[in-house]
Amino acid sequence: MTGHRAPHLTTRAALIRALVVALLVLAGLVAPIAGNVPAHAAPSIPEGARGDDVAAELRADLDAYLRDRGAAEHVSAAGVSVNLPGRRSTIDVTTGTTTFGGSVPVPPDAVWQIGSNTKAFTAVLLLQLEAQHRLSIDDTLGTWLPQYPQWRDVTIRRLLNMTSGIPTYDDQPAWYADYAADPHTYFSQERLVGYVLDAPATSGYSYSNTNYVLAEMIIERATGHSYSDQLYRRIIEPLGLRDLHYRPDVYPAWVTDREPAGYLFNPDFPLPGLLGQDVSRDTLSWARSAGAIISTTSDMTRWERALYGGRLLPPQQQAELESLVSTTTGQPIDSTSATDPQGFGLGIAQLTTPQLGTFWFYEGQTLGFRAVHAYFPESGLIIAFALNSSVEGPNDQIGPLMQTLYETVDAAGLVPGA
Repeated sequence: MTGHRAPHLTTRAALIRALVVALLVLAGLVAPIAGNVPAHAAPSIPEGARGDDVAAELRADLDAYLRDRGAAEHVSAAGVSVNLPGRRSTIDVTTGTTTFGGSVPVPPDAVWQIGSNTKAFTAVLLLQLEAQHRLSIDDTLGTWLPQYPQWRDVTIRRLLNMTSGIPTYDDQPAWYADYAADPHTYFSQERLVGYVLDAPATSGYSYSNTNYVLAEMIIERATGHSYSDQLYRRIIEPLGLRDLHYRPDVYPAWVTDREPAGYLFNPDFPLPGLLGQDVSRDTLSWARSAGAIISTTSDMTRWERALYGGRLLPPQQQAELESLVSTTTGQPIDSTSATDPQGFGLGIAQLTTPQLGTFWFYEGQTLGFRAVHAYFPESGLIIAFALNSSVEGPNDQIGPLMQTLYETVDAAGLVPGA
C-alpha cells in the first residue's frame, strides 16, 4: 500500500499519455506558441454555426460517451463548457442522470468537484501576496512555518512546483485507514501534514498534496485570515464566480442540491468499502486547498480565462506562475518541448506534442469526480468538462473525449486560426 500512487488529486502520467494519444489525432489544428498569451479577436462564426447548434452537437458527444462508457466507468453524468476569446457567454451543456441507473436529469447549472484544478487558485493567492511585498515565493518554510524544522530550507516555490521533497499525505496507509473509518471526519491542516512528518523524503519532481496544505497555512499566517476568506475576497468575488464555491469540509445543501452523485470506481484503490459508492456528500477537508473547490464548468472556464489572460497577476508574477520544471528531471525548463514534453508550473501543467505544439491543461480528481480544462494559447480556446466518477488506467477515456469535444467546436468554425 505504501507504494500506491494516490489517484484522486494528481496529474497522473496515465492522463498525460491518454491526452497525448488523443490529441495527436488533432495534428495541425493548434500551432506551437512562443512567449506569453497573445490577444485574440472574436472568431468569425460562419452561418449555421450558432451556439445552440454547437451545444446540440456537444450534447450528442457527451450522450455517446455516457452510452458507450457508462458501465465501464460507472459514470452517469457529464458537463462541458466552451469559452471562446472575445465572447462574454459560454456554450454550456450538461447531460445524463444525477445517479447511476437513475432517471433524474442532471440540471443545466450542475456543479462538480474540480479536484486539483484548485491548486492554481492557491498559487495565485501566494503570488498576489508576493506582488504586495507581503512575502516572496523564495521564502523558506523556516520563515513561515518554523514548527516543521525538517523542511526549514524548502521554499514556497518548491511547494508549488512539486520539487519540495515532501511526500503526499494521501498516499499514506494511516490516511486511508482514517478516511475509511469515517468519510465525514474533519481533517485539519495539521492532521494532514502529520501523516508525513516521518515519511521518507522524495526527490526531483514528485506530486504532493501536502505541499498545497502547507501553502494554505502560509497564506493564513501571512494575512491573518482564513484561506477561504482570501479566496473569496481576492478571486471568487472580484471575478463574479457565483457558481464556484469553496468549503474546507462538508458542503451545504444549497450547493450540493445541484451536484450529481460522484462514484469511486477504481478497484485498485485501497478503499474497497467505498467502491461503486456515492461519495459526493462526504467531507472534502482531506482535499482543502489542494482540491476542494466545487464549480460549474462555465465558471471553470471563466476562471481559466482570467488565469491565463493575466488578469489576476502583474507580469512578474504571471511569469512565475508559468515557470516550469520538467516532470522527468525536476529541473527548470523554459518551456516543454518534443524531447521534454511534460512540465509543471505553479499549480498549472503544460504539455507539448510534435503535431499540436504547446498547451496548458489540468485534470483534477476527487474520490468521485474528474474535471479537466484545456487552454490552447494559439487559438485562445478553453474547454472544461467533468464526469461523475473517479477511475484511472485503461478505463479512463477522458483523453479521447477531449479530442471529440475539440473536433466538434473546430468543425463549427469556432476555433480562431484553425
